[in-house]
Order: sequence, then structure tokens, then C-alpha cells
Amino acid sequence: MAGLFPDDQDACRLLDAGAGIGSLSAAFLERWQRGGLHFRRVEVDAFELDPALLDHLLQTLQQFEGRDDFAANIYAEDFIHAAVDALSGNFFAKPLPRYTHVILNPPYKKINSKSAHRLALRRVGIETVNLYSAFVALAVALTAPGGQIVAIIPRSFCNGPYYRPFRDFILARAALHRIHLFEARNATFKDDSVLQENIIIRLERDGCQGPVAVSTSVDDTFADLITYEHPYDRIVFPDDPERFIHVPTSLDKNALEESDAIRYTLNDLGLTVSTGPVVDFRLKAHLRDTAEPGTVPLLYPVHFSGDGTTWPMDGIKKPNAIQRNDDTEKWLYPNGYYCVVRRFSSKEEKRRIVASVVEPDVFDGAPVLGFENHLNLFHANKQGLPEQLAHGLTAFLNMTAVDEYFRRFNGHTQVNATDLRLMKYPSRQALFELGIWSMNQNEMTQEKLDAQLESLTT
Repeated sequence: MAGLFPDDQDACRLLDAGAGIGSLSAAFLERWQRGGLHFRRVEVDAFELDPALLDHLLQTLQQFEGRDDFAANIYAEDFIHAAVDALSGNFFAKPLPRYTHVILNPPYKKINSKSAHRLALRRVGIETVNLYSAFVALAVALTAPGGQIVAIIPRSFCNGPYYRPFRDFILARAALHRIHLFEARNATFKDDSVLQENIIIRLERDGCQGPVAVSTSVDDTFADLITYEHPYDRIVFPDDPERFIHVPTSLDKNALEESDAIRYTLNDLGLTVSTGPVVDFRLKAHLRDTAEPGTVPLLYPVHFSGDGTTWPMDGIKKPNAIQRNDDTEKWLYPNGYYCVVRRFSSKEEKRRIVASVVEPDVFDGAPVLGFENHLNLFHANKQGLPEQLAHGLTAFLNMTAVDEYFRRFNGHTQVNATDLRLMKYPSRQALFELGIWSMNQNEMTQEKLDAQLESLTT
């Protein structure tokens, strides 16, 4: 991270927020001392709230004292409140400078919508859901034009609706110059149960946006480091209103990017994707382990596999049925053909997108079905799909090229309905033809399925 900063001969004012014991500041200062950076003076502002770490932080920074061109300030206070007070012009706030350099390994924790942190951030126009993105947004706001920000953070901000305001905030104020992706989700934040990939980014406040260097490694040994340069419009698509940040891992374009046939939205196809509406703990009183009079099937991810739909299932820890009554009726869908996608994958599972067909004949004539919250459900205005379309959509989503494309902007264990909604799809006719082909296969293999990508037409 310290090596990502470009050399500069001016004075440096470095911010390390959530400094811990000062490891990042030390790496930056060591590079300066060795002549890798040619600042005429360096002053560090290190924020750390944990009193157990302050002595260690002080010891780290004291190693660099004793020279006239260095100074360090330790702030044992809440960075968010200090930064917001300084940015909002609070008369009683301690003034903070405009930083020339920022190096960050911020804390990772969700921010409650009504918490003091969330309310404080709104005072300076920052709307975000996690401490790590709050730290980065505040760092960008505190940085002088041309200033450099390097941060190691979870990749979850790259997609999804909750981080859209954060993406808008940083991309409007800074150029994105570098992304490094750690491909192992469990290697970098071992102690924090962060079940997603992690990245290092370098931003330049008010910088000129050019190509973006993207590098990858499995873990922090960097033994397999590979770096490519991509035009910015491969990272943030110009026509994407959500401003998803894609992380391509090779110079080759994904097959979906190359295809002129895969350009339709779900709205074009007359389809919708929704999160399964049955939240089991909220409807616990209405759930049943087995079907009984007055109940209808309740479907979890466990009911779907490569062999199709299996219901009911014995020996599972999930209920197989839900009562149909006034309290549950609004959560139920008419029995029919649907395509479902699991919302969660295990930490290092081979596939991120796993799609299955809901087969109505399995449910013994049940009039309606319940879909549990861990499923995403493709439907037509809360109605089932034509059989061929359900099979075609499922086949398309299970193609390797689709999974690889999805991984470019989704680096965590969750497949959100929003992510699926913003993808592009083949035409409705192409999906029908793919479905007919899929239904005629006695045995489906990944190789046979992937070969069908070339046959998709407009």
C-alpha cells in the first residue's frame, strides 16, 4: 500500500484514520526514509479510538522522531465525529488540514440508520451503511486537490443499492487509478469474519480519470501478482445508472461483453426478479415441518439441486410447508414454472450464481407456493413463467460466462436481486429456444451448456 503512492517533493500531510498500532503509517514513513519518497517534510495525523492500542501507536511513531522535517499527532478520538465537525465548520471543532496523502485500513462494521454516526455523516452529505465506507468518504472529503488516498477495504461497495450513494460520492470527487483484488475471501480479514473479497484502491482527489491499473493476487504474499491496465469504461460502464465498479481480471473481454445478442433488460423481457418474500422467523407460527391440511409448499435453497426440485425433503432442519391463511396469503405465489437463484454461496464455492427451475408438478396440485427469503425469484408480475422460458433463463444463468461476468462486480457471498435485475439477458425468443434445447437434454454437462452461448441470437 505504501508503494502505491507516486513520488512527490512537496510537503506531506498524511492521514491514517483507524491507525491501530501504526503499521500503515510506519510503512509509508519507512519508504520516505529510504528515499522512495522525496518529501521535504512529513506530518502525520493518526486517529485511533481504542485505548489499548494507543501506547503501541505512540511507540511506532516515535521511531521516526528526532528529525526537523517530521512531526506526528495522535488523536485518541472518534474519527467520524472529528472529521464531520471539521468539515461542517463547527465553531468548537478542532480544525483539520486538507491532507495530501491518506493511508487507510478502516474498521468494518454496519452503521445503524438512526445511529449518531449515520446522523453525523448526513451533515456533510455522506450516506453510507458501514464504517469502512464512511472512513473512505470522509478521507476523500478531507483531501486536498491532487491528494492521494490508498485504502484496503472489503469489496462490497462495488455493487448493490446500499452503497450507491457512496459510489456516487467518491467517483464524483476522485479519480480511480488502481485496484488490487485479493481473490481469497477468507485470507486478508481472517479475524473479522468478512466473507467477501477485499481490495486495495488508490484514488486521486479531483484527479483526471484515465485508465485503471487492476492487479490480482490470491492473498497478501503477492506471490502470483498479475497487473493489467483497462480503460475506465470497462470499470464503470457509462450507461450504468447504479455505477457498479467492475474488476476485470484479464485483458480478454467476457463473452457477455462481446455478444451483441445479450443486451436486453428484464423489463424488456417482461420479467421481474424479487427476493423470496417469506422471512421464516417472522412467520414462525405458520410454518410446518411437513405438509398437512391447510398448508402449502414452502421452498428453501435446499429443495433445489442439479437434479431439479425435490419436495418435500425429509431430515432437513427447515420446514417444508406454510399455512395458507389471511396472515400469509400476500407472501404466496401461484403454483407455476419459475426460475430461482440462491442468494448465498459458501465462502469458496466454485459458482456464485446457482439457478434452478421450479417445477409445478412436484407439489401435488398445490395452488400456491411460498418462497423463502434466501431465494431470488424470477417471475412475470407475481405469476409463473412459460415452461420453456423458465428452463431457458435457468440455463443462461448457469453458464460459466454469466458467473464470470457476475464476479466482476460482485465480490461477496450474496447474490442480490438488484444485481440480477441490472444484468443484461438474451432476447425472450432466444431464451425460449435455449429452454427447448435444455429440456431435450438427457444429461446436462457444463461443457454442453457453455457451448450454447454461441448459438444465442438476437
